[in-house]
Amino acid sequence: MESEATNKSRVVMVESGESWDFYISQATTQTRPIAVHFTASWCLPSVAMNPVFEDLASSHPDIPCFSLLMWMLSSAIFTKIRLQIFGDLIPSHEAGNEHRVVSSGNFILMEAAAKMEVKAMTTFVLMKDSAQVDKIVGANPEEIRKRIDSFVQSIPSNIA
Repeated sequence: MESEATNKSRVVMVESGESWDFYISQATTQTRPIAVHFTASWCLPSVAMNPVFEDLASSHPDIPCFSLLMWMLSSAIFTKIRLQIFGDLIPSHEAGNEHRVVSSGNFILMEAAAKMEVKAMTTFVLMKDSAQVDKIVGANPEEIRKRIDSFVQSIPSNIA
């Protein structure tokens, strides 16, 4: 279902809407907070933050950490995303983009990012009970560490 690194990364790379729904449902059922990194391979600051997120995931083993790989932002509005993915394709219904296609399996990822108002790479979202409680935009390792540490400390120890 998900790609898995040989070094047993604690960060799960969510690659489909089905997986996203599954993990969010599990976290909600188990009342577990989660940390999400919206990243893109074409965004150098985003790529540079991947090891920072890995370190944070290792430092906080009770907090599930997920990366959502976004393929391309065409503007600051996330609804303008273009996915470069092969597979079951459906026409995009964005105004003026009738010839673009998005993967039906990844449409939910776009919806999740839009719901969280992710408009830039790199973005980190902290969630509890399937709701966003904090968002960090940009590649600032110290700020991300500080906010995630604060988020973890705010959670009762019997939950995290």
